[in-house]
Amino acid sequence: MKTKVWRNHLLLSMSMVLAFGAACSNSGPADPAPVPGSTNNEQEVGEGGISYSAPFADGKYDPPIDMTTVAAVSPSMTFKNGETMENNVHTEWALERFGINLNYLWTSTTQNTAFNTRMRLALSANEKMPDVLAIDDVQLANDLIDSGKFMEVGEMWERYASDAYKQAVNEDPTMWYPFMREDGAYGIPIPEYSWNNDTVLFIRQDWLDNLGLEAPETLDELEAVMDAFVTQDPDGNGQADTYGLALGMRDSLKPAQATASWVFGAYGTIPQQWNLAEDGSLAYGSIQPGAKDALQKLNEWVSKGYIHREAGLHDETKAAELFTSGRAGIIAGPYWMDRTPLKDLMVNVEGASFQAYPVPTGPDGQAGRQGTLNFRGAVLINKDAPHPEAFFVYQNYLFDNFATLQEGSEFEYQFAEGYDYVLVDGEASYDTNDIPGGRVIPQKYTITYEGARIPSSAMEALGWLAEGNEPRNNLERYHSRFSDETRLQVANVNLNSREASMPERFTGAPTRTMKSRGEYLNTQELETFIKIIYGELPIDEFDRFVETWKSSAGDTITEEVNEWYNAVKE
Repeated sequence: MKTKVWRNHLLLSMSMVLAFGAACSNSGPADPAPVPGSTNNEQEVGEGGISYSAPFADGKYDPPIDMTTVAAVSPSMTFKNGETMENNVHTEWALERFGINLNYLWTSTTQNTAFNTRMRLALSANEKMPDVLAIDDVQLANDLIDSGKFMEVGEMWERYASDAYKQAVNEDPTMWYPFMREDGAYGIPIPEYSWNNDTVLFIRQDWLDNLGLEAPETLDELEAVMDAFVTQDPDGNGQADTYGLALGMRDSLKPAQATASWVFGAYGTIPQQWNLAEDGSLAYGSIQPGAKDALQKLNEWVSKGYIHREAGLHDETKAAELFTSGRAGIIAGPYWMDRTPLKDLMVNVEGASFQAYPVPTGPDGQAGRQGTLNFRGAVLINKDAPHPEAFFVYQNYLFDNFATLQEGSEFEYQFAEGYDYVLVDGEASYDTNDIPGGRVIPQKYTITYEGARIPSSAMEALGWLAEGNEPRNNLERYHSRFSDETRLQVANVNLNSREASMPERFTGAPTRTMKSRGEYLNTQELETFIKIIYGELPIDEFDRFVETWKSSAGDTITEEVNEWYNAVKE
């Protein structure tokens, strides 16, 4: 099968790049080759014998070239000095450093899925696609790939990606899975930090201390703690106004924040995703026997008042407010919640404190938490891009320098002085009050959203610091400046809980039957589960749900999912 042959060739090349790195420059092998997609009649040969589509020397195009793209502007992206997405410190850097003039065909906010909507309208209207396009929605990326407007990128990846770039992606070769076709790969994965959204428990430490309780390690111990949080007045105000656990179940049982997924994990499954079964196949988590046990446990907790009666109407934000207002003692979510939004707890409640703990184990001694995918989308390159190799010139540099904040490089402290840091008496300060005009984050302006990320680097750096070690490199020095005692404690718990992580295993585009029946099945599932949790349906209704799910296209979807999985993994 072409898919298997190509994938084996790709993974072999990525694993061999370390062994043969000395034989290759950061730009690729020494033999010149035509640049795919180039419209130039003559190829320029640059450093290391690599072919470029325009005059290229000393790491840049001269004269400068244009590279078109579009941008998704998130609420976290802020600007200063009159700059915009189209014209800012990052676009100036790309032009000065590489001779690449970034030309934005359009930009759109990410709020209310506006960017995705704009992208789909451009596709349906047959608008001109940009030369380079970063997409963080797998379904949308696959729809764009299937449009036939974007090139196969595996050949260019092998020739142009630097060793550092390859090593980052090679930490998890399954990143390629969603963007593979029979004749190769059509999207370059955008690596994300490992364990970034994995679940830990945040518990009111002052409540534990007030009641003389130890942190729970099992579900039974957790239940005892929640009972005390509800019945023993942990905040000492003389009122029965506290809850054990804050959950946000309005849209899902496994949102990133205020998730209930770890309860299912204690019974060996994660709902609403495809997990790896003992026989090596993919199995849908919500129909496993452990899901029934978890629903029964959640129903017990609701009936005992440990969970707010309106948790089924609460989204992540509303659930977090229950914790930060001082009314709930436990919430589950990613390690970074220690700052946003949980730091609001100390502002709202005098003397309050929290700590992170591993998710508890279930009756069989196992723990499970929803894991983080090591990528956040892909970069697509237009078939008609006049300079398709230019993206690698740009992105290689970021992986070679920015990803690890190389000492002595322009990114030694962060992206740009005067924006995300300033030197004060020779020392880097990241305090917004020290930076003229305040602190903004230019790396968010980059094509791949966050500059360049090596999956394992951030959490391992934090774990090293959490053990009381001195920083060994600039990345660890950077994290040491930003990480207080709470951040290090939370990160250490997160890192030490890696074995409990259960990431989504189906990362492909929705299957044929998913497209026609998936939304219906998902709606029925959430409605049924919420009703079971709140006692509106008996627990045995779960068995009927499983039978209906399987007969209403679930079995067909399972076959399609495993057909995809077998194709990409072998």
